[in-house]
Amino acid sequence: MTIHHSDIRKRFSDTNTTIIIPTYNNAQTIQAVIDDVKNYTDHIIVVNDGSTDDTSVLLESASGIHLISYPVNRGKGYAIRCGMKEAERLNYRYAITIDSDGQHFADDLVSFLDEIEKHPDSLLIGARNLNAENMPSKNTFANKFSNFWYKVETWNKLDDTQSGFRLYPVDKLKNIKFFTNRYEFEVEVIVRAAWNSISVRNVPIKVYYPPVEERISHFRPGKDFFRISVLNTCLVLAAYLFFLPRYLWLNYSLKDIKRFIDQNIVHSPESDKTLA
Repeated sequence: MTIHHSDIRKRFSDTNTTIIIPTYNNAQTIQAVIDDVKNYTDHIIVVNDGSTDDTSVLLESASGIHLISYPVNRGKGYAIRCGMKEAERLNYRYAITIDSDGQHFADDLVSFLDEIEKHPDSLLIGARNLNAENMPSKNTFANKFSNFWYKVETWNKLDDTQSGFRLYPVDKLKNIKFFTNRYEFEVEVIVRAAWNSISVRNVPIKVYYPPVEERISHFRPGKDFFRISVLNTCLVLAAYLFFLPRYLWLNYSLKDIKRFIDQNIVHSPESDKTLA
């Protein structure tokens, strides 16, 4: 099927959608990512998260982007939140985040437009093929770990909860106060979106993982995994002490609640280990 870029540009305008590209020390890839996205839309917000390499120089001379830059690295979550605030200020309805390391393909932007036109005001997460060539084993484990806790915290199931290629419903999220600023933000935002009755859905995407010697990652396994674990502990407590009881109270009668407990806990098909 032939892709007509002029038609896609119109769809970005019709759906009032912008692209947010958070970046930190990605001088080798950032320009190619911007150029790739420009094939589909001119609505581009780039957030320079305190880069110390040549990224800042490249972005200062780049044309056709709306640039946000600050001198000290604050974390990916902070960069996304800054981009979202700017998207809100510019009256965008949706914002699609795409990573600046070159692992995402801009032609998948069309899949997000297709899905959001069918399911307006949803939060969409790109679902990667976790068996892709060069897929790091730690990513597969981390995604399964995150998927499990997302289901525990929201009672919803997703195939991929960690992809940074996402569509956010800007207007629906603007009144939710978030507390995290680094990688754990991408966990917090989808859980709290679900708690606020925003539909969270997956969209199939492609992904490219370069060979190990070419790979650039700012994820710190020790610190960032600890932050995510602490966040999940807080979210589980909040889910079962407040949000789940509140949801049941507002949406179900006493008879429905008893049926829910009977089907999902007392006579659940899940193993005792999973329920625990």
